[in-house]
Amino acid sequence: MIPPPRLVDIGLNLAHDSFDHDRDHVVAAARAAGVSHMVLTGSTLESTTAAIDLVRWDPSTFRCTAGVHPHHASDLRREDLPRLRELLAAPEVAAAGECGLDHFRNFSPHEAQERAFRWQLELAVESGKPVFLHQRDAHDAFVAILREYLPQLAGGVAHCFTGEARELDAYLDLGLSIGITGWICDERRGQHLRDLVRRIPLDRLMAETDAPYLLPRDLNPKPSHRRNEPKYLPHVVKTIAACRGESYGAVAAASTCNALKFFGFAKESV
Repeated sequence: MIPPPRLVDIGLNLAHDSFDHDRDHVVAAARAAGVSHMVLTGSTLESTTAAIDLVRWDPSTFRCTAGVHPHHASDLRREDLPRLRELLAAPEVAAAGECGLDHFRNFSPHEAQERAFRWQLELAVESGKPVFLHQRDAHDAFVAILREYLPQLAGGVAHCFTGEARELDAYLDLGLSIGITGWICDERRGQHLRDLVRRIPLDRLMAETDAPYLLPRDLNPKPSHRRNEPKYLPHVVKTIAACRGESYGAVAAASTCNALKFFGFAKESV
């Protein structure tokens, strides 16, 4: 029997407390589903530290990011930057972020978000690592800031892309890779993504769950809980492939190759 294509989940909050009681089982289930590599998201200094510890548990499977989500931008002070620089320098860390702007929830003031975003872009340039980016309802300000640093950055991925055509076009023009989540499986909010995903060049497409968030709404049978897991990544990739009119194997192989390269995993045949 031919094994299913391997997948890389480029956005997983494995340090989240909802996984505290069964983290080993969640990882084992993901591997059994064909998810061979996982990138753990750092969204605060504390979660980044926890993510690094998890990578050390199995560095052949995991990498992580180091950053402060715009929701927590108010908590990032200038005196915290040496600590963030130290975390970003760790070999377990493959990218700076999750960083960016979020004007949808506005959990931090815009000024604090922009300051934290600039600090993290500066550290990304200094480290030579790419950026793991977040943007919601802040496109123009986000792009304006990102453009200032882009020539010096080692690349970037628009994590959990849910935007409109003009946003996608801008990100592609900037040379960003695009991360697609189970949002595309949501018939209420993700219908537009089913068309837009066709416009993403195959060599810049990546897939992610953003677990424990964004459980695909069209899972059948539906799980008894609302917690998303990396084992559902094949479902997301199958949806992406169907929307693009391409085979599951082709999309799986390309997204895996893109992610292994972007996040610095050892080069392996796909």
